[in-house]
Amino acid sequence: MRCIVFVALVALAAGGAWAQRDAIVVGAVVSQSGLASDLAAGYRQGILLWQSQLNAAGGLLGRTVEVRMADDRSGANEAAEAYQRLIDGEKADLLIGPYGSAASITSAAVAERAGRVMVNGSGASGAVHKRGLRYVFQVATPYAAYGAGVPAVARQWKTGKLFVIARADPVAREMADALAAEAVRARVAASPVVSFPIETQEFDRFVRQAQAESATTWVAFGSARDAANMVISFKRLGYAPAMFVARGAEQAEFIRRVGQDAEYAIGIAAWMPGLRTAGNEAFVRAYRARWSTDPDLAAAQGYSAGQVLEAGVRRAGSLDQERLRIALAQLDTETPLGRFRTEPETGRQRATQTVLVQILKGRQEIIWPAPRATASAALPYPRWGQRKLITAGE
Repeated sequence: MRCIVFVALVALAAGGAWAQRDAIVVGAVVSQSGLASDLAAGYRQGILLWQSQLNAAGGLLGRTVEVRMADDRSGANEAAEAYQRLIDGEKADLLIGPYGSAASITSAAVAERAGRVMVNGSGASGAVHKRGLRYVFQVATPYAAYGAGVPAVARQWKTGKLFVIARADPVAREMADALAAEAVRARVAASPVVSFPIETQEFDRFVRQAQAESATTWVAFGSARDAANMVISFKRLGYAPAMFVARGAEQAEFIRRVGQDAEYAIGIAAWMPGLRTAGNEAFVRAYRARWSTDPDLAAAQGYSAGQVLEAGVRRAGSLDQERLRIALAQLDTETPLGRFRTEPETGRQRATQTVLVQILKGRQEIIWPAPRATASAALPYPRWGQRKLITAGE
């Protein structure tokens, strides 16, 4: 009897070791220390939520999935080195890209050289996806898509010439330049992109410049603080453009800074908890249950990256990198971020789109695109003397 029990225990231990070896290893590098760690926290938690749901549903290709996550300490070079270790030392079967564009650029080069498929969850810069990139596939909404919809709404409401202003950083400038190009294609008049220093506190001189150029639609790319300071300048000068669009105006911080003066401003969002995309409601509910907090854009990016990787593996029916590369290049699917489909020459995302969000009675309402709208746009942007305070219950 002792021999039988001993043999059974040995077999059980061997079976457990085999199951562990048989797990599909997904390598990911996420900033868990350093300057980007707070911003990247949701990205990490989104990936882990995807892993737990996938394993609870039976895993992938009949195997459990093990996510091995390294810390790049918020450094782009460190991210590349960590992926090299995941490929060479950890023998990762699959790769999810790091948090942020800078780390994605260096890490994509590692994956490309190794011929290893990487799903780029959060690298939104166009610099990540150059022509000839074959193994890296973008899930994040590209920065170049952040101005989409503005020319169409401006033309629909006849709000006039665009005054395009961008914070002096690469992200804002990429967004603004793409919007300017889109305005040309849409035959909507626009000023040349105006740059403002990062430390700008008041925008009076830019208001005067917009007036001098007879531009009546103000479109800004910066932070929630920048958008709030613009509104403060508008009110002080009694200036009201026909439409005010600012990246950052969709954020709660913008409303906290200016209160009811936030009304009628239009923000730009790549994702929102209430977005009507496939599986988004279930994702938000599950994330809240798992982490006791609301998800942010980074969380939706991490979760969606996992879903895209899973869909690619299922389509390929294999972990073979060439078969998986072909499967992802052909994949057309939906995630909480929106539709996933990439350009064959670059792996760049070409299907997701941002939404325009207007602040109406203190609520964030989607006004564009029409299929996802939760309210009709309220335009033109009212003059300051025509506004009324919102009372409780409205």
